[in-house]
Amino acid sequence: MTEELTATIVHEIIQKRPSNSHKGDFGRVLIIAGNQQFGGAGLMATAAAVNAGAGLVTLATDPVNLTALHVRTPEAMFIDWHDDAELSSAIEKSDVILIGPGLGTDEFAIRLVKKTFALAKGNQRLVVDGSALTVMAQNNLVFPLNVFSVATPHQGEWELLSGIKLAYQDNMSLNNVQRSILNANTLVLKQHHTIVMSDQREFQLKLGGPYMAVGGMGDTLAGIIAAFLAQFTNATKATEAAVYVHSAIAEQMAHHSYVVKPTIIADFLPNYMVQIKSNLDQE
Repeated sequence: MTEELTATIVHEIIQKRPSNSHKGDFGRVLIIAGNQQFGGAGLMATAAAVNAGAGLVTLATDPVNLTALHVRTPEAMFIDWHDDAELSSAIEKSDVILIGPGLGTDEFAIRLVKKTFALAKGNQRLVVDGSALTVMAQNNLVFPLNVFSVATPHQGEWELLSGIKLAYQDNMSLNNVQRSILNANTLVLKQHHTIVMSDQREFQLKLGGPYMAVGGMGDTLAGIIAAFLAQFTNATKATEAAVYVHSAIAEQMAHHSYVVKPTIIADFLPNYMVQIKSNLDQE
């Protein structure tokens, strides 16, 4: 049965940090994203991951995006994704890997997806978004076994992956959905009221609206998911909390913005999360 995703999940997942914490305690996130045409996607995902609290964030991208990365998010590190050895090392050392925003679907993108899936290990978490989902659908790829994987398709990507029209999704069993998304542990089906499905449960988010119909919204969500997976132990609940936070911030901003830019959501993340911490402090 589908339940409503509420703020309860955020208060459950976001915890006060120990006073003796250091950046290594909050996860290493690698984002593989942003070709020459769609570099902004990688930049937005990276800013979101940093602002959502990931300890160390690296963007593997086309070198054309380096200067923009340093200007927008100097806290993040950079890898030239054409450097095969350096990229392989980064994949193997990361706690969470996000691949797909602005990746493209050419032969190089296909190699990147296959390489990432081949190197991912069971102690890591994998988020697959955007172009990488299209690459999977077009090349009959499945998520690596024994790696906790999150798929974040929008409506068109969902239909490519599953072969099932969204109009019929309410009638599908959870087991059928899991088979349709090619072994992913959690599905974030982005739509007017986003659905988050896992083996354990299914939630629908009632927040959000047309003010979120802006390019880059999904890239920012993917970055938040990656950061939460890096910080919080329960991967399913961390994904659900990230989905809620993303739309909750947008809803707040919509009171004084006709459209809510994804970059504004990323910038407001630390402020929103400290509100949750303040509530914990008062308990």
